[in-house]
Amino acid sequence: MISIKLSCTETLIVTRLDRLARSVVHLAQLAKRFEKEKINLVVLDQHIDTHTSTGRLMFNMLAAIAEFENDLRTERQVEGITKAKDKGVRFGRPPKVKDKAKQEIYEKRTSGVSIGQLAKEYNVGPASRRFHDQ
Repeated sequence: MISIKLSCTETLIVTRLDRLARSVVHLAQLAKRFEKEKINLVVLDQHIDTHTSTGRLMFNMLAAIAEFENDLRTERQVEGITKAKDKGVRFGRPPKVKDKAKQEIYEKRTSGVSIGQLAKEYNVGPASRRFHDQ
């Protein structure tokens, strides 16, 4: 949400439309608020001035295009992550405990060795979720 008091402003100036809102729905809400409070919106990079009917038309068209671009970017990102995972790319940091040690940890834990002792031995914090899952 906009952190300034718009009621004391006649014109809100932003450089790009996507700096103002992330979705058409949010942009529409802002447009209604601006209209209700008689606030003019000027978008410098897209040459939009909502004080004019052409500016209002451009504002709504560019808002839809901006959301479309964000959706495309998200789809490409998800597609890229999926392809990387299919190729075996691992995301996140490497595991502290290697596969070979997992069985050792399990055996020691079932034989009564405390989590604290195992954590020190394998250099893993006792609160580590990864450690408890081993």
